[in-house]
Amino acid sequence: MKILVLNAGSSSQKSCLYDLPNGLPDSPPKPIWEASIDWTHHEGFAEIKVKPQYGKVLEEEISATSRPEIIEHMLETLWNGEVSVLNSPLEVDIIGHRIVHGGAEYRQSTMINDQVKEAIARLAIFAPVHNPANLEGIIATEKLFENKPQVAVFDTAFHAHLAPAAYTYAIPTKYTEQGIRRYGFHGISHQYCRDRAAQILNRQVKDLRLITCHLGNGCSLAAIRHGESIDTTMGFTPLEGLVMGSRSGSIDAGILLHLLHQPDMDVDKLDRILNRESGLLGISGISADLRLVLQAISEGDRQAQLAFDVYVHSLRSHIGSMVASLGGLDVLVFTAGVGENAPIVRESACAGFEFLGLKLDLERNNQRLFDVDIATPDSAVRVLVIHTQEDWEIARECWSLV
Repeated sequence: MKILVLNAGSSSQKSCLYDLPNGLPDSPPKPIWEASIDWTHHEGFAEIKVKPQYGKVLEEEISATSRPEIIEHMLETLWNGEVSVLNSPLEVDIIGHRIVHGGAEYRQSTMINDQVKEAIARLAIFAPVHNPANLEGIIATEKLFENKPQVAVFDTAFHAHLAPAAYTYAIPTKYTEQGIRRYGFHGISHQYCRDRAAQILNRQVKDLRLITCHLGNGCSLAAIRHGESIDTTMGFTPLEGLVMGSRSGSIDAGILLHLLHQPDMDVDKLDRILNRESGLLGISGISADLRLVLQAISEGDRQAQLAFDVYVHSLRSHIGSMVASLGGLDVLVFTAGVGENAPIVRESACAGFEFLGLKLDLERNNQRLFDVDIATPDSAVRVLVIHTQEDWEIARECWSLV
């Protein structure tokens, strides 16, 4: 079976093709074709990069006309040109799309039809940057792969089983009835890490209390018990929760009221401040990239040190909250760009939980290994570093549906 996966963002589009001739393997295979589009590096142009499993890499820059047309152009390289791996689009069996927001109604991956597309468009009010981009990918693939089954894999679905006490905000009911509630995000990554953790430890998912820490430019935690997310840090939007690269995370709502009363402030400016100018970037004044912040710390920059300290304090505090929701902890998982590649973050976070019997093997932690246990043999809590593979999780959901 050949499964095509599209993972759309606000400024990029990533895609890959898996070929599964012998069924679903236990571990993620390497895609036979990968491609990406970036709309941000050169204004007015789209940068396309296509990499087949074997052979040369295609890189080109074309005028940024309509985004669906550029996505079509990228996908046509599957069967046209020097990087092609197929003879025709008919060889693709099923197509999976990452959809950021499925609201409260979509609690699992779903075959795409007109009703689902209408819902994705309607829910764009909650994800105005991402859901429209997700729809662009669907439109492009419907045109190129006529009548092929397509699957919507929702980032919010993994958290759809939160209890009312966990997803309800303490605001008047007339607003919660408008759909204002905690939804949670990064669900595809959290779900993959849940299953991979059980596989690494040779344990049953249902027997584990896990906290999965997705730490990238955006950051979120999930508390997982009996295989289900029972608590998470992101909420109505991806702005809530942990301090992130450029997002503030949770702050006193009174600050927002105070800022909105200032004469030079409006909603759009406040949105930009909280989502793009805060977090590590806002405190350090240097970058949203933790690597650059750590470099500045090594050079004695006090503001960079403060940014890191606030970041770690937020991470520890929220992990503690997740432990309370779980009533204990069996496994702590670190994943995504920072979680996988920043030993100092893992060490600093774990240092706050020695009272649980968590003991980190510092040597293994610093070896930058993936899909491994970095706790000492006598640690009461297993600590895993897992390379998250959201595209493969989307492909697995497609396989499960068909």
